[in-house]
Amino acid sequence: MSVPARLFWTALGALSIGFHLYLVFSGLVPNLVSRPLHMALALPFVLVLMAGSTAARRSGAVIAAIGIGVCLWIALNASALGDQYGYLSGPGQMALALVLLAVVLEMARRAIGWPLPLVAALALAYAVWGEYIPGEFGHSGLPMSSLFGTLTITEGGVWGSLTGVSVSVVSIFVIFGAVLNAGEAGQGFMNVAAAAAGRLRGGAAKVSVLSSALFGSISGSASANVASTGAITLPAMTRLGYPRALAGAVEAVASSGGQIMPPLMGAGAFVMVELTGTPYVGIMAAAALPALLYFIAVWVGIDAFSLRHELKGLPADERPSPRLVLITSAFFLVPFSVLLWGMFGAGVTPQYAACLAIFAGVLLLALDVRLSFDLRRTLGRIETVCITGGRQIATIAAIILCASIIIGVLGLTGLGVKITSLILSGSGGLLWPALLLTAIACLILGMEVPTTAAYVICVSVAGPALIDLGLSPLQAHLFVFWYALLSTITPPVCGAVFIAAGMVGENWLKVAISAMALGLGLYLVPLGMIANPALIELAADPVTALLAMVKVGAGLAAISFGVIAPLNPLLRGGLVLLGAALLFLGG
Repeated sequence: MSVPARLFWTALGALSIGFHLYLVFSGLVPNLVSRPLHMALALPFVLVLMAGSTAARRSGAVIAAIGIGVCLWIALNASALGDQYGYLSGPGQMALALVLLAVVLEMARRAIGWPLPLVAALALAYAVWGEYIPGEFGHSGLPMSSLFGTLTITEGGVWGSLTGVSVSVVSIFVIFGAVLNAGEAGQGFMNVAAAAAGRLRGGAAKVSVLSSALFGSISGSASANVASTGAITLPAMTRLGYPRALAGAVEAVASSGGQIMPPLMGAGAFVMVELTGTPYVGIMAAAALPALLYFIAVWVGIDAFSLRHELKGLPADERPSPRLVLITSAFFLVPFSVLLWGMFGAGVTPQYAACLAIFAGVLLLALDVRLSFDLRRTLGRIETVCITGGRQIATIAAIILCASIIIGVLGLTGLGVKITSLILSGSGGLLWPALLLTAIACLILGMEVPTTAAYVICVSVAGPALIDLGLSPLQAHLFVFWYALLSTITPPVCGAVFIAAGMVGENWLKVAISAMALGLGLYLVPLGMIANPALIELAADPVTALLAMVKVGAGLAAISFGVIAPLNPLLRGGLVLLGAALLFLGG
């Protein structure tokens, strides 16, 4: 990238970061102004910076300019548009609405591929022509000025509550992650993990698990985890003689846990706040013990694999000194401490606390592990924060804006209620068959769209059915969210596995088979949450929640050891049966 281009993207990223921080501190910008401006700032990153060819950049620049123009028109006319109550006035506004929807679809296509915008386009087609579908899955018809007006000039479609979450909360935590990753925090995660687990049996693999858990708590992305921590842990494992399939599986499974590990959970936590009405702190408390169980199951699986293979720990000369661990850990402990103090000590909102943590993290960008200051290095890190933060905000915006179209259509046409009824009738009114149907839907949908989008769409149609069958809203949402993540390690489309297999140079299917065995917790913990509701009640009843964690954890350990360890078939079967009994009985 040339110097002028780098300066341009740094300036645009700084503008995007500054805008989102300003929204937190001002709180006075109307939604129909802030949300279109959020999209306007995201468009150039997705359509130009992320373009793969010169032709794509040129066409992207034209589309971005058109999209920015429409977004600015909506922001400038927000007050007048609010008086139209969702009805478009004249062919000019109809044309602008159609252009906006087309730009949102193209933005999502370029950011994450065809599947999600294709689902959104089918949803729009259903809204327009669904009245001609016979039977209960048709609808009574919608006036076009009302349909497209509700989707584009009100807070009921593209500018709905999900986009509001992206604007006001997700973007702030994305900036927080970008600040930490630009400095020494990532190395701090690795050093803490290496010091804690490096000397143990299977130590290199356990370092991967711990570092991915720590890194995932701020990145919330399986792919980002594999690419970052894997660049260090995969060569270490292969150098120590770990089978390549197992090394790739360890990294893929450990990295997938980032999206279920508070605080970020791949932006899912913030969407869950909006959809369930549960405070952010409550979401974190509910998600914490299941996430720990997942990583405990992976840890036990590594021990079981170590009975098959000689899985060595890290040599002493590759483990960091206590002094280095202490210094580098401060680079993430200080911002995290500020974040926690803000939420629990000062009692401010999570996004306000994250802003304070961002400022602390920015100050630490000036120092390295030797606690020395270098202006050139510091400016380079700030440039990285601006470009990375702007691009990541834009990618999430593309997903959320497109998913908001689908949610808007589901509400306008009543299709969500109809699919909920179908699930209820297909399950015969029984909870566990309904859970199975929901799990299959989550797996299929998760193969094609990002986890957060899969969760939003699936929970919109299956969530009400599960709640009708007796689950609490938080149980239903966590179950769907976990199962939307299955496709990261489950063939045929297993993104984290593909990346890890490519990095380690192994056949992806071999990596996937090992990953599914090692990642059993991803399949079983959500079922454990249903059978043991106390598991997610850490905030309300911590003692009972911890007892449930011990019970479910013992069950997971028995199943994992029985599936992976080289034992005689009778003993393996006995361990699996014992684990299933602990997992599902007496909850």
